Amino acid sequence: MRVVLFTGKGGVGKTTLAAATATMLARSGRKVLAVSTDPAHSLGDALEADLGGEPVELEAGLCAAHIDTRALLDDSWGRLQVHLRTMLSGAGVDELVADELTVLPGVEELLALGEVRRAAETGLWEVVVVDCGPTAETLRLLALPEALSGYLERLFPAHRRAVRGLLAGLAGAGRDAQPAWDRTIDALDGLAEQLTGLRSMLADHTRTSIRLVLTPERVVVAETRRTLTALALHGLHVDALVANRVLPGPPPSLRGPAARWLRERHAEQQVVLAELGAAPVPLRTVAYTAAEPTGVAALLAVAQSLYGSTDPAPPAGPATAPLLQVRRTAGSGTSLDSEFELVLRLPGVAAGSLDLARVEDELAVTAGGTRRMVALPSVLRRCTVTGARLSGDDLCVVFTPDPSVWLR
Repeated sequence: MRVVLFTGKGGVGKTTLAAATATMLARSGRKVLAVSTDPAHSLGDALEADLGGEPVELEAGLCAAHIDTRALLDDSWGRLQVHLRTMLSGAGVDELVADELTVLPGVEELLALGEVRRAAETGLWEVVVVDCGPTAETLRLLALPEALSGYLERLFPAHRRAVRGLLAGLAGAGRDAQPAWDRTIDALDGLAEQLTGLRSMLADHTRTSIRLVLTPERVVVAETRRTLTALALHGLHVDALVANRVLPGPPPSLRGPAARWLRERHAEQQVVLAELGAAPVPLRTVAYTAAEPTGVAALLAVAQSLYGSTDPAPPAGPATAPLLQVRRTAGSGTSLDSEFELVLRLPGVAAGSLDLARVEDELAVTAGGTRRMVALPSVLRRCTVTGARLSGDDLCVVFTPDPSVWLR
């Protein structure tokens, strides 16, 4: 089973390419679900179909849906909110304050991503093609499971949730209130399990990948590098850059202002494509079409331009190199003269700004316009940061033992 997510700046054609990919896959004999998490919900326009929250079959092997985040919010999250309000009220928190505390930023996007996972795990489809929102929203969406897992663990640690009644006891709830507290803990455990499942799906490079759609313009190259770095920072796998709306060169017989404009734009695009071709990700191109491609026939033509005779969703290959590695560069055993390097593989990191900070047992890394809290392995928690350097696409952070805690 494969999950392929399409994202890019608004207006670059990511919805069209997602729909084209799903259509070509279905025509090749696979069972495919095309689903949109983009609030704009233009997937139905591209497929010329009326889509709702439940998948509908458009033709043999091809189903599509728009995820209705509002309905999900009222249903799934609404029930958990009731339980959380019960917990906070029992702890003596004012009712109005409890209402504010249970409004979780990004929960709509989280629920949408949860629906993608649910669809992928039903076994009904071989490939799930996801039309995500614009790049900035997608970065936030894909980072949410890990961020909210940390948030949940800080508020309600798993070891406390495992002891039934402990939170109720701390809040001073009586024995009669125990069933309500049990339901609350069950809801929290369910949310934690869902977040863990989402993180596992996104981090599994053998089945989940991202395609970054762009147009071949100069201002796009730097942003593409930043996005690649940001996605890598969150441990996400980009399997292709897709340059859409590539202009052909003018025929020799064409003369006049139109020929000059086409020649100049074509030359500019080729320069940009050459720069993008140096990125550590395969580059595909799609020719500019005269008419807006909507409907199955037009989408198949776009897919043919994009993939030719290759497989739009090839079988899963081996996992890519891990985001984070730890290596000893000096010393041995528990000697105080030891030195370690924490290595993070971040494509394009040298071309942008970078900021590092040690926050207790985590390393805050800001790159590509995004920030991630990286949990340090146990051996590094007893060390201090003494330096950092870039080696190609690798960020190497140097750690040496802290004498006050190293030998404990």
